[in-house]
Amino acid sequence: MLPFRFSGAGNCIDESKYQRVIREACVRATDILRNGGSALDACEAAIVRLENCGYTNAGYGSNLCLDGSVQCDAAIMDGASLNFGACTNVSRVKNPIQLARRICDAQAGPQLLERIPPMVLAGSGAELYALEAGCSMVDPAALISPKAKFQFNHYKSKYDLVVGSRRSAAAAAEPPLTVPEPDNEVELSAALDTVGAVCVDGAGNTAAGCSSGGILLKVPGRVGQAATYGAGCWASDSDELAIATCTTGNGEYLMKTLLAREICNGAFSGDCAVTSLHRTFKQKFLDSPLLPREQDLYAGALTLLYYPAQSCGEVMWSHTTQSFCVGYMATTQKVPKFVHSPLPTYSVPGRSCVVNGHNFHLRI
Repeated sequence: MLPFRFSGAGNCIDESKYQRVIREACVRATDILRNGGSALDACEAAIVRLENCGYTNAGYGSNLCLDGSVQCDAAIMDGASLNFGACTNVSRVKNPIQLARRICDAQAGPQLLERIPPMVLAGSGAELYALEAGCSMVDPAALISPKAKFQFNHYKSKYDLVVGSRRSAAAAAEPPLTVPEPDNEVELSAALDTVGAVCVDGAGNTAAGCSSGGILLKVPGRVGQAATYGAGCWASDSDELAIATCTTGNGEYLMKTLLAREICNGAFSGDCAVTSLHRTFKQKFLDSPLLPREQDLYAGALTLLYYPAQSCGEVMWSHTTQSFCVGYMATTQKVPKFVHSPLPTYSVPGRSCVVNGHNFHLRI
């Protein structure tokens, strides 16, 4: 029984900040599995720990919107039932992944008057649902970390400088000042540390989840890949293969390509996990006709494949970013394993992909 989780993909990531919290998330999830908990339980618990740490772009510590507010997204999917739950634009839910779990669980329950239960909830309606479902609620300011506030002030000042220069130039009919666009800076595009987790339990069932505060200086109300069906996470179990994946990176590009679902579909139709992942990243993302050719395309994915007949599987991580942080642990391990995966020196971030992984055996 194994939980795997990632802290996100980035281009200038400081791995030392993430090692402790990644290990803690793995231990927390593994303890749940050791005590008979489900893959969904372990997946949720791992992400809760990551949402609370303040280092990542999820829950407490989420990136701030252009107006300085915090709006979070999260989703979780059950590979056994294929039920999915997500929330978006929530500001008062302490752990958005817990709300996503409540929505996912409600998919299997009967509804009054034969209504179809919601799959994705947004804004004030999602927060009301969270309150009624017993989720922990907080003041929005409680989700803003010093790190997030510092980054917001730094890049918002640059944004305002660009906007002010353009307005002045337009009024005077003169060329605007040469000021770097905030969204073109490497540092800003690197703030992609969305969190996610994938897990397989003792019954061979998988789960996948993700949580994110979205891109820095996003337009308020923007919906990201972490709340989008098929983009942020996906899990699907069959007699031949059980698979779960979660993604991070440029949200709009992940949504356009539905990368999470494409990764799983590619695995079902391929024989080699490494080849399948590399092909999906290349054909369905980097070379996708849906995405702009002139842009660097940043994405990362953590994928778990379990083969029930052999009671074994693989955990794979793939990314187009400069680096990717991953942690994994089995119930047979005493301590989790932390991996900082760099892009090879000869590869160009946003233009090429690397795939790595580890085999495991599941004791049932």
